[in-house]
Amino acid sequence: MSRDIVAEVREAVAAVPAGSVASYGDIAERIGTSPRQVGRAMGLLDEGVPWWRIVRADGTPATCHEGQAPRLLATEGTPMRGTRVDMRRARHRGEPPVPPTP
Repeated sequence: MSRDIVAEVREAVAAVPAGSVASYGDIAERIGTSPRQVGRAMGLLDEGVPWWRIVRADGTPATCHEGQAPRLLATEGTPMRGTRVDMRRARHRGEPPVPPTP
């Protein structure tokens, strides 16, 4: 059985609504992989995926894409604490995915 981690990450990231965030670890837990694998897959996603909504566990936004994440998060009204996302208020607690059927 082969997994398409990039597709699973894409789906999980797309499910995070505007004004909310998830950490790499949150996404990893949802799809059953490691935060490093999520980070690797994030680098392979197309521009149509809201990559800026995925942050480090401490709320630090991504630094890629010429540092646009803080501006994009602010535009969406994401709760912040200084330069970091307020994880207590902004963390998306999405439902875990339904396991794939064989």
